[in-house]
Amino acid sequence: MPPTNPSSATASPAASSTPDLPGPGGLCAIHQPNFLPRLTTLAKLFAADCWIVLDDVQFTRRDYQHRARLAGLDEPTRQQWLTIPTHLPGGRPTLIRDAVIDSPALARRRTAGMLRQHYRASPHWPALAQALDLVLDAFDTGETATVAETSTRVLLDLLGWQGQVLTSSRLPARPGRSVRLADLAAATGARVYLCGTGGMTYLDQNPFAAQNIAVVPFRPPTTGIWSSGRRLSALWALAALGPQSMAARLRALTARDVGCGPLPDPTG
Repeated sequence: MPPTNPSSATASPAASSTPDLPGPGGLCAIHQPNFLPRLTTLAKLFAADCWIVLDDVQFTRRDYQHRARLAGLDEPTRQQWLTIPTHLPGGRPTLIRDAVIDSPALARRRTAGMLRQHYRASPHWPALAQALDLVLDAFDTGETATVAETSTRVLLDLLGWQGQVLTSSRLPARPGRSVRLADLAAATGARVYLCGTGGMTYLDQNPFAAQNIAVVPFRPPTTGIWSSGRRLSALWALAALGPQSMAARLRALTARDVGCGPLPDPTG
């Protein structure tokens, strides 16, 4: 399977070349690399034209950066954590991009086994398994962030997403939580920053308004498959419904929440 927008493949943080930036306009989402991300996270990225991978903030243990909650195919209440065992070379301050996998070969085998155990009964398993091979191959890098980012790209590819992926460590931005996010969004030429409900609780919108960027909250449904969307990996929904059906639902959600009518005026 071709990677999401091959021209924007993540380069080394030490790379000095300027990344290829998207044209002005569109929607931008900023999110840390998550391992087999939750449905709500994947839906937000799917709704955006550009995903900035936030790779240069502190790694957080026991978070979705290195673990995913899998659910039984026919019994979604039966759940199990799948974790990438991770070592932090710099201790607690280690950045996401610098976290390394403990025993990558063993972690790869365990991940492959758990994914097969949970989803091989799905009629969509052949397509999923082929795509997930790319995730398993990423374990050979020994980098937790690479595996997590690859897993998100793979799921977006399965859904037919045509957006661009950039990396925060390669974009100019000032310090300060909201100011930095606004600068990152501005670097892509985005007119809209798509913000999750959690981010809306702390985000200062003034730095965005100063750069003529509107902040739009992304609020997915809370019923049906979405009732567990903030907890379960999106892989369950893809295995249960299939990539095509899931993509249709996400396109409808995007059109309803962020795709209808003119873009909001950030100064209004």
